[in-house]
Amino acid sequence: MASPPPMIFAPRRRLAARARLRRFQRAPGAARYLLDDMVEDVIERLAFLRHEPARALVIGDWTGGLACDMAARGVAADRADPLPGEGEWAIDEERPLPGGPWDLIACLGTLDTVNDLPGALIHLRAALAPGGLMIASFLGAGSAPALRAAMAAADDERPSPRMHPMVDVRAGGQLLQRCGFDDPVIDSRSLAASFGTLDRLVADLRAQAAQNLLARHGPAPGKAGLARARDAFAAQASSDGRVTERFEILTLSGWRRKPLD
Repeated sequence: MASPPPMIFAPRRRLAARARLRRFQRAPGAARYLLDDMVEDVIERLAFLRHEPARALVIGDWTGGLACDMAARGVAADRADPLPGEGEWAIDEERPLPGGPWDLIACLGTLDTVNDLPGALIHLRAALAPGGLMIASFLGAGSAPALRAAMAAADDERPSPRMHPMVDVRAGGQLLQRCGFDDPVIDSRSLAASFGTLDRLVADLRAQAAQNLLARHGPAPGKAGLARARDAFAAQASSDGRVTERFEILTLSGWRRKPLD
């Protein structure tokens, strides 16, 4: 019997982060650029591939933008989320997906915080119809270097786990092959955003459920540590007084060419 995957992420913290996201997104001008970029990218990929699904499943798009685009194209699009909102149903990516098969599954911004990523990918593949396509986008390795530097300064000589491990392009390719996807494609792109303060960056991440969700996370940095972090962040500013932060968005895509087992 296979041993369970290690508990890297806390499921309760993950759901709490998505609940916080939904509250913060009610505010005018709430940050949503990470997901907006992922949605736009999926739409562009589908146009390039000329894949015309009859049924699609969209996971993690709390904006509803991708499902609306699909509906306008005549696609029957189901919506799901680890913490469902209106018009969505609950999903656990680490378990078999009910309701399939689908011709397209787009999973946006959630797979980087599952404890069993290979298992989640296997379940996504199993939920595809023959000829179906999966596209999964999430934050990848190399994201938020300015924040990482600031947090290292906060902890000084006693580093704490402030940010979770992330998948890189090479590991993503190995995962797709391991999980049985045909014609796998893996790529990473950078998205830049500028911030006047560390607090603004942290607020943006919280509004997008992109904060630390580790099961064993470090203690709060305290006033002195937070002051060091703010100073270290400000020291990275360019001449305009703002810090450019970069986010690496990793996209995994693969087909299920063979009939269902």
